[in-house]
Amino acid sequence: QVQLVESGGGLVQAGDSLRLSCAASGGIFSSYVMAWFRQAPGKEREFVAAVNWNGISTNYKDSVKGRFTISRDNAKNTVYLQMNSLKPEDTAVYYCARAKQSWGMPSRIVDYDFWGQGTQVTVSS
Repeated sequence: QVQLVESGGGLVQAGDSLRLSCAASGGIFSSYVMAWFRQAPGKEREFVAAVNWNGISTNYKDSVKGRFTISRDNAKNTVYLQMNSLKPEDTAVYYCARAKQSWGMPSRIVDYDFWGQGTQVTVSS
C-alpha cells in the first residue's frame, strides 16, 4: 500500500514562495506519473501539475504556468511543487497523488489511486 505524506505548507504573503514536498513509501514510486491537486474551501478539487516517471515531461493548470514547477527525485521517492509569486487565489489544501498509470499526463481525479492527507497553503493579500 502506497503512502504519501505532504509537507511544506504554511501562511505566506502574496508574492512569496513555498516549496511543497511529498514523500512516498510502501510501494512503487518511480514508475508512475505523480501530480499535485488542490482544493479551496467550497470548491471542487482541481488539478495543478503532473510529472512523468523520469521528470522530463510536465503538465500544468493554466493559471499556475510560469509560477509553479513540479519535479521529482526518484532516489528519494519524493515529488516537489515549487510555488513562486503566490496569489491569494492559490489558497487551498494541496494534495499529492500517484497515477494509476505510468504514461501520459492525466489530470482527472479518477486517474489517481493513491492520495496524501494534504497540506494547507494560505496566501494573504
